[in-house]
Amino acid sequence: MLRNSELGYYTNFVNLLDYAAVAVPSTFMGNGLPWGVTLFGRAFTDQYLLSLADALQRQTGLPLIGGEAPRLPAPQSTARNDMARLVVCGAHLDGLALNWQLRQRGARLLETTQSSADYRLYALAGGPPFRPGMVRVAEQGVAIDVEVWELPSVELGSFLTGIPAPLGLGKVQLADGRWETGFICEAYGLEGASDISHLGGWRAHLQQQ
Repeated sequence: MLRNSELGYYTNFVNLLDYAAVAVPSTFMGNGLPWGVTLFGRAFTDQYLLSLADALQRQTGLPLIGGEAPRLPAPQSTARNDMARLVVCGAHLDGLALNWQLRQRGARLLETTQSSADYRLYALAGGPPFRPGMVRVAEQGVAIDVEVWELPSVELGSFLTGIPAPLGLGKVQLADGRWETGFICEAYGLEGASDISHLGGWRAHLQQQ
């Protein structure tokens, strides 16, 4: 326990804040004393922070205690933020039937907003779970209530493979013009579906049931 406290002197406290951090030695000050930096990031950004720490260590080229500077192999890939955003409009909304599939993957809600006014929303046939399909249209589109979630990129693949047809992931335009990855629906899935676009969202539809 003592050694853990010593080694985590500059990082342990971030666990209480639900953040990730890595401490990296830097150069020496004018008086000869060493100093370092602590890199902070949101939860689940560990790999991104480690890649930044690796780049910093290469740049400083500091020697190990009593030895030469380590000869590190070239990095396999450049650093990137390892979080992905996902737009949901139906059963994955906060508190609804399939929201647990996001939360068990470490996702968090970023914002509640609307799509651009270019979509129609349909209550698909079948269920449970009952699901909507959001389809982009050229005419008579409306804005649909959506949520933007953030989850680790490494979790996106397993999430995608669990999505049943006719739903899938594609690009969804939000009210402010942004394009984000989100739920879309293939046209063939609208057979037997009910157009609920006038309600403005899936929650409003559920409240009427």
